[in-house]
Amino acid sequence: MDKPRAVIIGVGDGLSAALARELARDHDLTLAARSGAKMREVAAGTGAETVLLDATDEAAVAALFDALPRPPRVVIYNPSARVRGPVAELDVGDVRRAIEVTAVGAFLTGKHAARRMLDAEPVDGCRGTILFTGASAGVKGFPRSAPFAMGKFAQRGLAESMARELHPEGIHVAWVNIDGAILNPGRVEPGDRPGSMLRPDAIARTYRHLIEQDRSAWTHEIAVRPWVETF
Repeated sequence: MDKPRAVIIGVGDGLSAALARELARDHDLTLAARSGAKMREVAAGTGAETVLLDATDEAAVAALFDALPRPPRVVIYNPSARVRGPVAELDVGDVRRAIEVTAVGAFLTGKHAARRMLDAEPVDGCRGTILFTGASAGVKGFPRSAPFAMGKFAQRGLAESMARELHPEGIHVAWVNIDGAILNPGRVEPGDRPGSMLRPDAIARTYRHLIEQDRSAWTHEIAVRPWVETF
């Protein structure tokens, strides 16, 4: 019997790689990203299929989901873009591009994932799960980081609106607030502050929990943070 299909959009060597390893245990994987080098490394270790994708291009996103042999059971959207600087000096073109990646790409992924999932037969009342990787910037805006806050606030609102619309249809939608620094490859945790950075594999287990939640107790928003973060 074929395994359920999971689609991960935005693939690097940190959280997304951990998500791929976690889901590869019991899902067939499709990985999609703008560039291929890191994605191919992750695919080599998980047996995933790979697709080069600009997540802001609706035709490309639609084609990705239409090419799947059956509706996906899990879809995860990771990409985001930051533009830092004083708000009075930011270039509007850079701001638009950042919002397109963080918010519009999330919308297009959610739209076409939902389109396919609505055709699926429910399993224990669930047709599939759509997860958006958020950040604390979607809850509180920080100085010199307005475009990131704009994108993440929009993404968070998208996820909540989709949850209210699609939970009754058997599609679980949730936004994950990653509130803290991730211990990605190449980064070092301060020796005097153990546990102060988020472990990618630990975050991936939280995504797994969301995917496996019973429909009677679905979460539409969750935050993960190390002990050093204030909130």
